[in-house]
Amino acid sequence: MLRYYLQLAWRSLRSSRMLSVLMMLAVGLGIGASMTMLTVLHVMSADPLPQASAHLYVPQLDPRGMEGDAEDVKPPSQMSWPDAMNLLREHKGVQQAAMASGQVTVIPTSGASHAFSAQARFATADFFGMFHVPFLHGSGWTAADDQNQAQVAVIDRKLADKLYGADRAVGKLLHLGRNAYRIVGVIGDWNPTPHFYDINQGAYADAAGVFLPLQTAIALKQGWSGALECWGRFDFSQDMRQAPCVWLQYWVRLDTPAQVVAYRQYLVNYSRSQKETGRYQRPPNVGLHDLMGWLAYNHVIPGAVQMQTLLALGFLLVCLVNTMALLLVRFLRRSGELGVRRAMGATRGSVFAQLLAEAALLGGGGGAAGLALAWGGLWMVRQQPVAYASAAHLDLTMLIATICAAVVAAVLAAVFPAWRACQLQPARALKLQ
Repeated sequence: MLRYYLQLAWRSLRSSRMLSVLMMLAVGLGIGASMTMLTVLHVMSADPLPQASAHLYVPQLDPRGMEGDAEDVKPPSQMSWPDAMNLLREHKGVQQAAMASGQVTVIPTSGASHAFSAQARFATADFFGMFHVPFLHGSGWTAADDQNQAQVAVIDRKLADKLYGADRAVGKLLHLGRNAYRIVGVIGDWNPTPHFYDINQGAYADAAGVFLPLQTAIALKQGWSGALECWGRFDFSQDMRQAPCVWLQYWVRLDTPAQVVAYRQYLVNYSRSQKETGRYQRPPNVGLHDLMGWLAYNHVIPGAVQMQTLLALGFLLVCLVNTMALLLVRFLRRSGELGVRRAMGATRGSVFAQLLAEAALLGGGGGAAGLALAWGGLWMVRQQPVAYASAAHLDLTMLIATICAAVVAAVLAAVFPAWRACQLQPARALKLQ
Protein backbone atom coordinates (compact mmCIF):
# COMPACT_ATOMS: atom_id res chain seq x y z
CA MET A 1 0.00 0.00 0.00
CA LEU A 2 2.83 2.41 0.83
CA ARG A 3 4.37 1.77 -2.57
CA TYR A 4 1.05 2.64 -4.22
CA TYR A 5 0.81 5.89 -2.22
CA LEU A 6 4.35 6.82 -3.21
CA GLN A 7 3.58 6.17 -6.87
CA LEU A 8 0.54 8.47 -6.65
CA ALA A 9 2.64 11.07 -4.84
CA TRP A 10 5.37 10.94 -7.50
CA ARG A 11 2.85 11.47 -10.30
CA SER A 12 1.32 14.39 -8.45
CA LEU A 13 4.70 16.04 -7.89
CA ARG A 14 5.59 15.66 -11.57
CA SER A 15 2.29 17.23 -12.63
CA SER A 16 3.19 20.55 -10.95
CA ARG A 17 6.96 20.63 -11.00
CA MET A 18 7.49 24.32 -10.32
CA LEU A 19 5.34 24.29 -7.19
CA SER A 20 7.02 21.07 -6.04
CA VAL A 21 10.50 22.56 -6.49
CA LEU A 22 9.39 25.70 -4.64
CA MET A 23 8.22 23.67 -1.65
CA MET A 24 11.40 21.58 -1.65
CA LEU A 25 13.46 24.76 -1.59
CA ALA A 26 11.36 26.17 1.26
CA VAL A 27 11.97 23.01 3.30
CA GLY A 28 15.64 22.89 2.22
CA LEU A 29 16.35 26.47 3.26
CA GLY A 30 14.95 25.93 6.73
CA ILE A 31 16.63 22.54 7.17
CA GLY A 32 19.96 23.79 5.80
CA ALA A 33 20.11 26.78 8.16
CA SER A 34 18.96 24.87 11.23
CA MET A 35 21.14 21.81 10.62
CA THR A 36 24.20 24.00 10.11
CA MET A 37 23.86 25.42 13.60
CA LEU A 38 22.62 22.17 15.14
CA THR A 39 25.72 20.44 13.74
CA VAL A 40 27.96 23.07 15.32
CA LEU A 41 26.06 22.64 18.60
CA HIS A 42 26.30 18.86 18.29
CA VAL A 43 30.07 18.98 17.80
CA MET A 44 30.59 21.43 20.65
CA SER A 45 28.42 19.53 23.13
CA ALA A 46 29.58 16.03 22.17
CA ASP A 47 31.17 13.72 24.72
CA PRO A 48 34.91 13.97 23.91
CA LEU A 49 35.73 10.67 25.60
CA PRO A 50 32.57 8.51 25.62
CA GLN A 51 34.38 5.33 26.66
CA ALA A 52 35.59 6.87 29.94
CA SER A 53 33.85 10.19 30.64
CA ALA A 54 31.47 8.79 33.26
CA HIS A 55 34.42 7.87 35.49
CA LEU A 56 36.63 10.95 35.09
CA TYR A 57 36.36 13.77 37.62
CA VAL A 58 37.93 17.14 38.33
CA PRO A 59 38.54 17.80 42.05
CA GLN A 60 38.62 21.42 43.24
CA LEU A 61 40.26 22.84 46.35
CA ASP A 62 40.45 26.41 47.62
CA PRO A 63 43.87 27.40 49.02
CA ARG A 64 43.40 31.14 48.37
CA GLY A 65 43.86 33.80 51.01
CA MET A 66 41.01 35.87 52.42
CA GLU A 67 42.04 39.10 50.69
CA GLY A 68 40.65 40.36 47.42
CA ASP A 69 38.26 37.75 46.09
CA ALA A 70 37.30 36.36 49.49
CA GLU A 71 33.60 36.52 48.70
CA ASP A 72 33.98 34.24 45.68
CA VAL A 73 32.16 31.03 46.63
CA LYS A 74 33.44 28.97 43.70
CA PRO A 75 36.76 27.16 44.27
CA PRO A 76 39.47 27.68 41.63
CA SER A 77 39.30 25.48 38.55
CA GLN A 78 43.01 24.61 38.83
CA MET A 79 45.26 23.32 41.59
CA SER A 80 48.44 24.46 43.31
CA TRP A 81 51.63 22.40 43.18
CA PRO A 82 51.63 21.35 46.89
CA ASP A 83 47.99 20.23 46.71
CA ALA A 84 48.52 18.29 43.48
CA MET A 85 51.58 16.52 44.90
CA ASN A 86 49.73 15.70 48.14
CA LEU A 87 46.76 14.22 46.27
CA LEU A 88 49.05 12.21 44.01
CA ARG A 89 50.95 10.85 46.99
CA GLU A 90 47.82 9.91 48.95
CA HIS A 91 46.38 8.21 45.85
CA LYS A 92 42.71 8.09 46.82
CA GLY A 93 41.47 7.58 43.26
CA VAL A 94 41.76 4.58 40.95
CA GLN A 95 44.00 6.72 38.75
CA GLN A 96 44.99 10.37 38.95
CA ALA A 97 47.01 12.79 36.86
CA ALA A 98 48.35 16.30 37.40
CA MET A 99 49.32 18.27 34.31
CA ALA A 100 50.14 21.63 32.77
CA SER A 101 50.54 22.99 29.26
CA GLY A 102 53.85 24.11 27.82
CA GLN A 103 55.76 25.36 24.82
CA VAL A 104 59.06 23.70 23.91
CA THR A 105 61.76 24.33 21.32
CA VAL A 106 62.52 21.23 19.28
CA ILE A 107 66.02 20.99 17.82
CA PRO A 108 66.07 18.47 14.93
CA THR A 109 69.06 16.46 13.86
CA SER A 110 69.75 19.03 11.14
CA GLY A 111 70.85 21.49 13.83
CA ALA A 112 69.71 24.45 15.93
CA SER A 113 69.27 26.62 12.85
CA HIS A 114 66.22 24.50 11.99
CA ALA A 115 64.68 24.59 15.49
CA PHE A 116 60.93 25.05 15.81
CA SER A 117 58.34 25.42 18.57
CA ALA A 118 55.86 22.73 19.57
CA GLN A 119 52.94 22.53 21.96
CA ALA A 120 53.73 20.36 24.97
CA ARG A 121 51.91 18.76 27.87
CA PHE A 122 53.67 18.06 31.15
CA ALA A 123 51.81 15.27 32.95
CA THR A 124 52.12 12.41 35.39
CA ALA A 125 52.16 8.79 34.31
CA ASP A 126 48.43 7.99 34.53
CA PHE A 127 47.59 10.63 31.92
CA PHE A 128 47.81 8.18 29.00
CA GLY A 129 45.76 5.40 30.56
CA MET A 130 43.07 7.66 32.02
CA PHE A 131 42.42 9.44 28.75
CA HIS A 132 42.78 6.38 26.49
CA VAL A 133 45.61 7.89 24.46
CA PRO A 134 46.37 5.47 21.58
CA PHE A 135 49.97 4.37 21.12
CA LEU A 136 51.43 3.41 17.75
CA HIS A 137 54.82 2.42 19.16
CA GLY A 138 56.21 2.13 22.68
CA SER A 139 54.29 3.31 25.71
CA GLY A 140 54.10 6.06 28.30
CA TRP A 141 56.45 6.43 31.23
CA THR A 142 55.95 4.98 34.71
CA ALA A 143 55.19 6.48 38.13
CA ALA A 144 58.82 5.71 39.03
CA ASP A 145 59.91 7.88 36.11
CA ASP A 146 57.82 10.68 37.59
CA GLN A 147 59.45 10.35 40.99
CA ASN A 148 62.97 10.03 39.58
CA GLN A 149 62.49 12.96 37.19
CA ALA A 150 63.48 10.75 34.29
CA GLN A 151 64.24 12.56 31.04
CA VAL A 152 61.84 10.63 28.84
CA ALA A 153 59.26 11.81 26.33
CA VAL A 154 56.25 10.73 24.28
CA ILE A 155 55.60 12.42 20.95
CA ASP A 156 52.80 12.30 18.41
CA ARG A 157 53.02 10.68 14.99
CA LYS A 158 53.29 14.00 13.14
CA LEU A 159 56.41 15.04 15.06
CA ALA A 160 57.88 11.54 14.92
CA ASP A 161 57.51 11.46 11.12
CA LYS A 162 59.14 14.86 10.90
CA LEU A 163 62.14 13.88 13.00
CA TYR A 164 62.82 10.18 12.52
CA GLY A 165 59.84 8.33 11.10
CA ALA A 166 57.11 7.09 13.43
CA ASP A 167 58.32 3.48 13.44
CA ARG A 168 61.92 4.47 14.22
CA ALA A 169 61.46 7.17 16.85
CA VAL A 170 61.27 5.04 20.02
CA GLY A 171 64.68 4.99 21.71
CA LYS A 172 65.95 8.10 19.88
CA LEU A 173 66.83 11.34 21.64
CA LEU A 174 64.56 14.36 21.48
CA HIS A 175 66.45 17.61 21.99
CA LEU A 176 64.36 20.33 23.61
CA GLY A 177 66.47 23.41 24.13
CA ARG A 178 69.49 22.45 26.20
CA ASN A 179 67.99 19.17 27.40
CA ALA A 180 67.74 15.76 25.74
CA TYR A 181 64.94 13.25 26.38
CA ARG A 182 64.72 9.61 25.38
CA ILE A 183 61.58 8.93 23.33
CA VAL A 184 59.63 6.04 24.90
CA GLY A 185 56.42 6.20 22.89
CA VAL A 186 54.70 7.52 19.77
CA ILE A 187 50.95 8.18 19.90
CA GLY A 188 48.46 8.12 17.04
CA ASP A 189 45.72 10.60 16.21
CA TRP A 190 44.35 11.93 19.49
CA ASN A 191 42.63 15.27 19.76
CA PRO A 192 39.40 14.97 21.77
CA THR A 193 36.93 17.77 21.13
CA PRO A 194 36.20 19.75 23.25
CA HIS A 195 39.69 19.97 24.73
CA PHE A 196 38.25 18.90 28.09
CA TYR A 197 41.38 18.21 30.13
CA ASP A 198 42.68 21.81 29.91
CA ILE A 199 39.91 24.26 29.03
CA ASN A 200 42.19 27.17 29.94
CA GLN A 201 44.13 26.54 26.72
CA GLY A 202 40.90 26.78 24.72
CA ALA A 203 38.14 24.19 24.52
CA TYR A 204 38.91 23.62 20.84
CA ALA A 205 42.69 23.90 20.86
CA ASP A 206 44.93 21.34 19.17
CA ALA A 207 46.42 18.53 21.20
CA ALA A 208 50.08 18.71 22.22
CA GLY A 209 52.79 17.09 20.10
CA VAL A 210 55.25 16.54 22.98
CA PHE A 211 54.51 14.95 26.38
CA LEU A 212 57.00 15.11 29.26
CA PRO A 213 56.90 13.97 32.91
CA LEU A 214 55.55 16.90 34.95
CA GLN A 215 58.24 16.95 37.64
CA THR A 216 61.02 16.59 35.05
CA ALA A 217 59.73 19.44 32.91
CA ILE A 218 59.33 21.83 35.85
CA ALA A 219 62.71 20.93 37.37
CA LEU A 220 64.44 21.53 34.02
CA LYS A 221 62.53 24.79 33.52
CA GLN A 222 60.85 23.80 30.30
CA GLY A 223 58.53 26.45 28.90
CA TRP A 224 55.45 26.23 31.08
CA SER A 225 52.43 28.21 29.83
CA GLY A 226 48.83 28.51 30.85
CA ALA A 227 46.34 30.29 33.06
CA LEU A 228 47.56 31.46 36.46
CA GLU A 229 45.67 32.64 39.54
CA CYS A 230 47.77 33.91 42.46
CA TRP A 231 47.20 35.57 45.81
CA GLY A 232 49.40 37.11 48.45
CA ARG A 233 52.99 38.02 47.59
CA PHE A 234 54.16 36.60 44.28
CA ASP A 235 56.60 37.50 41.52
CA PHE A 236 57.31 35.68 38.29
CA SER A 237 60.88 34.85 39.27
CA GLN A 238 59.51 32.63 42.03
CA ASP A 239 59.67 28.84 41.71
CA MET A 240 56.17 27.77 40.62
CA ARG A 241 56.37 24.80 42.97
CA GLN A 242 56.44 27.21 45.91
CA ALA A 243 54.27 30.00 44.51
CA PRO A 244 50.91 30.85 46.11
CA CYS A 245 49.15 30.11 42.81
CA VAL A 246 46.85 27.59 41.17
CA TRP A 247 48.08 26.58 37.72
CA LEU A 248 47.88 22.79 37.39
CA GLN A 249 45.02 20.73 36.00
CA TYR A 250 44.12 17.66 38.02
CA TRP A 251 41.94 14.69 37.05
CA VAL A 252 40.98 11.57 38.95
CA ARG A 253 39.28 8.35 37.90
CA LEU A 254 36.51 7.03 40.15
CA ASP A 255 34.65 3.90 39.04
CA THR A 256 31.67 3.69 41.42
CA PRO A 257 29.23 6.09 43.10
CA ALA A 258 30.62 5.01 46.47
CA GLN A 259 34.11 6.06 45.37
CA VAL A 260 32.75 9.45 44.28
CA VAL A 261 31.11 10.03 47.67
CA ALA A 262 34.26 8.92 49.50
CA TYR A 263 36.51 11.13 47.38
CA ARG A 264 34.33 14.19 47.93
CA GLN A 265 34.54 13.62 51.68
CA TYR A 266 38.30 13.13 51.34
CA LEU A 267 38.57 16.58 49.72
CA VAL A 268 36.62 18.11 52.61
CA ASN A 269 38.79 16.36 55.18
CA TYR A 270 41.96 17.36 53.32
CA SER A 271 40.88 21.01 53.21
CA ARG A 272 40.06 20.94 56.90
CA SER A 273 43.47 19.49 57.76
CA GLN A 274 45.23 22.13 55.63
CA LYS A 275 43.30 24.87 57.44
CA GLU A 276 44.32 23.42 60.79
CA THR A 277 47.98 23.61 59.77
CA GLY A 278 47.51 27.27 58.79
CA ARG A 279 48.14 26.76 55.08
CA TYR A 280 44.49 27.28 54.12
CA GLN A 281 42.63 30.34 55.39
CA ARG A 282 39.17 29.58 54.13
CA PRO A 283 36.83 26.88 55.43
CA PRO A 284 36.56 23.75 53.25
CA ASN A 285 35.39 24.79 49.80
CA VAL A 286 35.60 21.89 47.37
CA GLY A 287 34.11 20.70 44.11
CA LEU A 288 34.01 17.41 42.20
CA HIS A 289 32.67 17.39 38.63
CA ASP A 290 32.50 14.57 36.13
CA LEU A 291 33.73 15.25 32.61
CA MET A 292 30.45 16.37 31.04
CA GLY A 293 29.51 18.29 34.17
CA TRP A 294 32.88 20.04 33.98
CA LEU A 295 32.18 21.20 30.44
CA ALA A 296 28.79 22.55 31.51
CA TYR A 297 30.30 24.19 34.61
CA ASN A 298 32.77 26.07 32.42
CA HIS A 299 30.15 27.07 29.82
CA VAL A 300 32.15 25.55 26.98
CA ILE A 301 29.37 26.22 24.45
CA PRO A 302 29.39 29.97 23.67
CA GLY A 303 26.11 31.81 24.18
CA ALA A 304 26.37 33.15 20.62
CA VAL A 305 26.17 29.60 19.21
CA GLN A 306 23.07 28.84 21.28
CA MET A 307 21.43 32.08 20.15
CA GLN A 308 22.26 31.42 16.49
CA THR A 309 20.81 27.92 16.82
CA LEU A 310 17.54 29.30 18.18
CA LEU A 311 17.39 31.84 15.35
CA ALA A 312 18.00 29.07 12.79
CA LEU A 313 15.20 26.97 14.31
CA GLY A 314 12.95 30.03 14.15
CA PHE A 315 13.79 30.39 10.46
CA LEU A 316 12.92 26.70 9.95
CA LEU A 317 9.53 27.33 11.58
CA VAL A 318 8.86 30.22 9.18
CA CYS A 319 9.79 28.01 6.22
CA LEU A 320 7.48 25.26 7.45
CA VAL A 321 4.57 27.70 7.84
CA ASN A 322 5.11 28.79 4.25
CA THR A 323 5.29 25.14 3.18
CA MET A 324 2.06 24.45 5.05
CA ALA A 325 0.31 27.27 3.19
CA LEU A 326 1.55 26.00 -0.18
CA LEU A 327 0.47 22.45 0.65
CA LEU A 328 -2.97 23.67 1.69
CA VAL A 329 -3.42 25.42 -1.65
CA ARG A 330 -2.04 22.39 -3.51
CA PHE A 331 -4.29 19.85 -1.79
CA LEU A 332 -7.47 21.94 -1.99
CA ARG A 333 -6.92 22.54 -5.70
CA ARG A 334 -7.00 18.77 -6.14
CA SER A 335 -10.34 18.37 -4.39
CA GLY A 336 -11.92 16.92 -7.56
CA GLU A 337 -9.24 14.23 -7.87
CA LEU A 338 -9.54 13.38 -4.21
CA GLY A 339 -13.36 13.35 -4.49
CA VAL A 340 -13.16 10.78 -7.30
CA ARG A 341 -11.00 8.55 -5.10
CA ARG A 342 -13.47 8.91 -2.23
CA ALA A 343 -16.41 8.17 -4.54
CA MET A 344 -14.68 5.00 -5.73
CA GLY A 345 -14.44 3.73 -2.17
CA ALA A 346 -11.21 5.16 -0.76
CA THR A 347 -11.48 6.01 2.92
CA ARG A 348 -10.47 9.33 4.44
CA GLY A 349 -7.58 7.53 6.08
CA SER A 350 -6.20 6.25 2.78
CA VAL A 351 -6.49 9.70 1.16
CA PHE A 352 -4.85 11.23 4.20
CA ALA A 353 -1.99 8.69 3.98
CA GLN A 354 -1.58 9.43 0.26
CA LEU A 355 -1.18 13.15 0.93
CA LEU A 356 1.29 12.55 3.74
CA ALA A 357 3.31 10.26 1.44
CA GLU A 358 3.44 13.12 -1.04
CA ALA A 359 4.71 15.44 1.70
CA ALA A 360 7.34 12.86 2.68
CA LEU A 361 8.66 12.84 -0.89
CA LEU A 362 8.78 16.63 -0.81
CA GLY A 363 10.66 16.41 2.47
CA GLY A 364 13.19 13.99 0.99
CA GLY A 365 13.89 16.43 -1.85
CA GLY A 366 14.06 19.28 0.65
CA GLY A 367 16.48 17.24 2.76
CA ALA A 368 18.81 16.79 -0.22
CA ALA A 369 18.74 20.56 -0.82
CA GLY A 370 19.21 21.13 2.91
CA LEU A 371 22.28 18.89 2.94
CA ALA A 372 23.90 20.95 0.21
CA LEU A 373 23.06 24.16 2.07
CA ALA A 374 24.31 22.73 5.37
CA TRP A 375 27.64 21.73 3.80
CA GLY A 376 27.97 25.24 2.44
CA GLY A 377 26.99 26.75 5.78
CA LEU A 378 29.54 24.64 7.66
CA TRP A 379 32.21 25.63 5.16
CA MET A 380 31.40 29.28 5.94
CA VAL A 381 31.62 28.54 9.69
CA ARG A 382 35.09 27.02 9.16
CA GLN A 383 36.25 30.27 7.57
CA GLN A 384 35.33 32.31 10.65
CA PRO A 385 38.06 33.37 13.13
CA VAL A 386 36.54 31.43 16.04
CA ALA A 387 38.12 28.68 18.13
CA TYR A 388 35.54 26.02 17.25
CA ALA A 389 35.61 26.68 13.46
CA SER A 390 37.82 23.69 12.57
CA ALA A 391 35.45 21.28 14.35
CA ALA A 392 32.42 22.24 12.21
CA HIS A 393 32.02 19.12 10.07
CA LEU A 394 28.91 17.14 9.14
CA ASP A 395 29.34 13.62 10.50
CA LEU A 396 27.25 10.56 9.61
CA THR A 397 24.90 11.09 12.54
CA MET A 398 24.02 14.63 11.50
CA LEU A 399 23.79 13.64 7.82
CA ILE A 400 21.12 11.04 8.61
CA ALA A 401 19.47 13.48 11.02
CA THR A 402 19.24 16.11 8.27
CA ILE A 403 17.32 13.82 5.90
CA CYS A 404 15.07 12.52 8.68
CA ALA A 405 14.41 16.03 9.99
CA ALA A 406 13.42 17.23 6.52
CA VAL A 407 10.99 14.35 5.99
CA VAL A 408 9.46 14.68 9.46
CA ALA A 409 9.18 18.47 9.14
CA ALA A 410 7.44 18.21 5.75
CA VAL A 411 5.02 15.55 7.03
CA LEU A 412 4.18 17.64 10.09
CA ALA A 413 3.62 20.68 7.87
CA ALA A 414 1.26 18.57 5.75
CA VAL A 415 -0.91 17.26 8.58
CA PHE A 416 -3.34 20.19 8.68
CA PRO A 417 -3.58 20.69 4.87
CA ALA A 418 -4.15 16.93 4.40
CA TRP A 419 -6.75 16.83 7.15
CA ARG A 420 -8.51 19.87 5.67
CA ALA A 421 -8.56 18.33 2.18
CA CYS A 422 -10.05 15.12 3.57
CA GLN A 423 -12.98 16.96 5.18
CA LEU A 424 -14.69 17.70 1.85
CA GLN A 425 -17.57 15.32 1.10
CA PRO A 426 -17.10 13.37 -2.17
CA ALA A 427 -20.26 14.80 -3.76
CA ARG A 428 -19.29 18.37 -2.93
CA ALA A 429 -15.72 17.80 -4.15
CA LEU A 430 -17.02 16.45 -7.46
CA LYS A 431 -19.43 19.38 -7.80
CA LEU A 432 -16.57 21.84 -7.20
CA GLN A 433 -14.63 20.05 -9.90
